[in-house]
Amino acid sequence: MLDKALKAMRNGEFVLMYDNEKRESETDMIIGAEFVTNREVTIMREDAGGLICTCLHPEYCDKIGIPFMTDIMDVAKDKYPILEALTPNDIPYDEKSSFAIWVNNRKTFTGITDNDRALTISSVAKLCSEKKFDEFGAEFRSPGHVSLLRGADGLLKKREGHTEISLAMAEMAGITPVTVVCEMMDGDTGNAKTVEQAEKYAKDHGLVFMDGNIVIEEYLK
Repeated sequence: MLDKALKAMRNGEFVLMYDNEKRESETDMIIGAEFVTNREVTIMREDAGGLICTCLHPEYCDKIGIPFMTDIMDVAKDKYPILEALTPNDIPYDEKSSFAIWVNNRKTFTGITDNDRALTISSVAKLCSEKKFDEFGAEFRSPGHVSLLRGADGLLKKREGHTEISLAMAEMAGITPVTVVCEMMDGDTGNAKTVEQAEKYAKDHGLVFMDGNIVIEEYLK
């Protein structure tokens, strides 16, 4: 199944990835950011319904200079004390959030349309693949409508979230390690889709459903 998932990643297809019951216990749609067009954004928005986020390999973040949002809050807390009070130190399934900053490509209008978000997402991947890290500020503005997530250093050696799982998948697939993730929500219950619901969606749409534990085990070998 992992081979099928890696092939799907290389082909620019969605893979449905379940993390595990000890974390969020959620299934995300994941895809390589370099393949994203307005069509993929529409699918994630309509069929998944969670937050559409773009994950960056930590080495890219270091070269661009993208920090965790918590690092920004820590620097600014003396001037804005409420930021210290808001420290996310009580996440029940994790020690640290992967949220970084929010951006729009400077060529977008509002930044929120499917076309605008697709442009921002794909251009982040393009900039990283071309290693034009010093041009990031010229190409993007912040705040924006695309949430960037920073992968943990060492990826799955340090953290086992969808951010790290998707980036590890990109590495193993040999594509640019910039990915897009979106949680699959259930509009009837108001909760995340169950594993059974996600597996049915994958079957109905010809997609690969993966258990994140398999990816973690293989990556750490």
